[in-house]
Amino acid sequence: MQTKIGIPASPGIAIARAIILDSEEYAIPQRHVDLENVPAEIDRIERAFDEAVRELAELETQQRKSGKIEIRDLFAVHRQFLQDRILKDKAIDLINTERLTAECAVDRVLGEVHQYFLKTENRYISERAADITDLRRRLIKHLIDFKQASLGALDQEVIVVAKDLRPTQTAVFDPRFVKGIACDAGGKTSHASIVARAMGIPAVMALEDLTGIVQRGTEIIVDGNTGVVIIDPNPEMVAEFSAAAESIATLQQSLETIRHEPAVTRDQIPIVLLANIEFPEEADHVLQVEADGVGLFRTEFLYLRSGTEPTEQVHYESYAGVIQAMQGRPLTIRTMDLGADKFTQSHRFAPETNPFLGLRSIRFSLKHRDMFVAQLRAIFRASVLGPVKIMLPMITTLKELAMAHEILDSTRSDLRAEGIAFASDIPVGIMIETPAAALMAHRLAGRADFFSIGTNDLTQYTLAVDRGNAQVAALFSAAEPAVLKLIKATIDGARVTGIEVGICGEMASEPKYTMLLLGLGLRTLSLTPKMIPDIKKIIRSVTLTECEQLAEAALKADSAEQVLESVTEKARTILPEFFK
Repeated sequence: MQTKIGIPASPGIAIARAIILDSEEYAIPQRHVDLENVPAEIDRIERAFDEAVRELAELETQQRKSGKIEIRDLFAVHRQFLQDRILKDKAIDLINTERLTAECAVDRVLGEVHQYFLKTENRYISERAADITDLRRRLIKHLIDFKQASLGALDQEVIVVAKDLRPTQTAVFDPRFVKGIACDAGGKTSHASIVARAMGIPAVMALEDLTGIVQRGTEIIVDGNTGVVIIDPNPEMVAEFSAAAESIATLQQSLETIRHEPAVTRDQIPIVLLANIEFPEEADHVLQVEADGVGLFRTEFLYLRSGTEPTEQVHYESYAGVIQAMQGRPLTIRTMDLGADKFTQSHRFAPETNPFLGLRSIRFSLKHRDMFVAQLRAIFRASVLGPVKIMLPMITTLKELAMAHEILDSTRSDLRAEGIAFASDIPVGIMIETPAAALMAHRLAGRADFFSIGTNDLTQYTLAVDRGNAQVAALFSAAEPAVLKLIKATIDGARVTGIEVGICGEMASEPKYTMLLLGLGLRTLSLTPKMIPDIKKIIRSVTLTECEQLAEAALKADSAEQVLESVTEKARTILPEFFK
């Protein structure tokens, strides 16, 4: 028996025999063509893109009919990426200038994009590298007419073990037979993990060398709750995890029964549960889990999908679609959280050696006013379609907030002068993501309509830990007392003027922190849509007094370990089925 520890990527427990999934590669038979064959290669490029788009549209339709919204969204993103002319035009340019074959041109263009995604210091972008690999293989497959056996053709229960998984590989797994996933690479926010969560398949990523240890047919246990993978377990271990899996199944059934119930504590304190989304296509899922609205709509996809600056109209159409899809629920749009490291496709921006401490988020927007104004104009125009809030990322000083308000005021004046209608009462809030902002929250509250605490960056900047760096990632914990005190300072600062304060970082999506966050004073949580039923269950099972007592003790702790031990022990006494 051997135990490996990785990153828990999709909750649940699975016990089955392993199947080793190899990643196929395509041999490119020829690199160059004669001048007279250039038009034929360009025609092959056009057809390959068209066929891949058509294939993805069919997969998108299949997933929509089956009700798998998140997987449908994945195929939609891939399809839209290929429908953008930039990639195709770059490949055609290589064929014209270097006389490359269609396969070689696709391989080079997508390879360069893949390397950019891998090298960026932004964890969200780097974990999308698998999507680029997926698109590259899909295009080359169509170019060389490669026939692949269906990955959905399994007829027995297995746990898939692989070095890495492309997201669309995961999407065709049949959950009746694929009981779990364990990969050497990948992360919690990679698309393959997102698909696994959407399908309810337990998954653990970043196991490093699992494929070199496990052989086909070996029995293994995958615990997607803790990141534990056990190879060749003994009978006692199998019995223990089987019992735990049954408890989880019972819990999930109970969560379904409260979907339509309000999020109120046992002593009748109402809590607002909002959703974090990254793409317009996710709006359907927000309604499915009956969230109160969207507390964080990330808008970076508009820049990263095409690699070009979106026009005001492109912005408008995206926001208008989501506002209408929300059916009257409020939508909080975060303005572009970009930095030079995230948008190097444009030659306007020079790369930076330390982008996380450089020209990013609101600093980038203030520096590139034309881009900022285009986005703000689109938000204002769309505001007539439904309730909208504007949220400014990584505000650090009062001066930055004042500069942003000057641009907001100027944009409103321009729209009025042009006779363009917009809502006059759009709330403008800020994200609290740095210690500086948290310590000045009492002053910032006088210029903001609401706060939203971004615990991912707040933790990183407070502890001076890059959570994407494996050598120090273990030091990253939002449970550190220093981080908790900054959260409390932000909440207390918001109360000076009575503005709303919420949280939209990953901390809000983790059940172990729910009581702690309520006890610190938060009444609005914005989280991953999938976790809303779990968090609602906890809220409905506790009293505010219990939460406040827990938070008071946590603020006096000396370490994250003490905090975690305290919150887990307390939560276990109230909801033992959640915290075994």
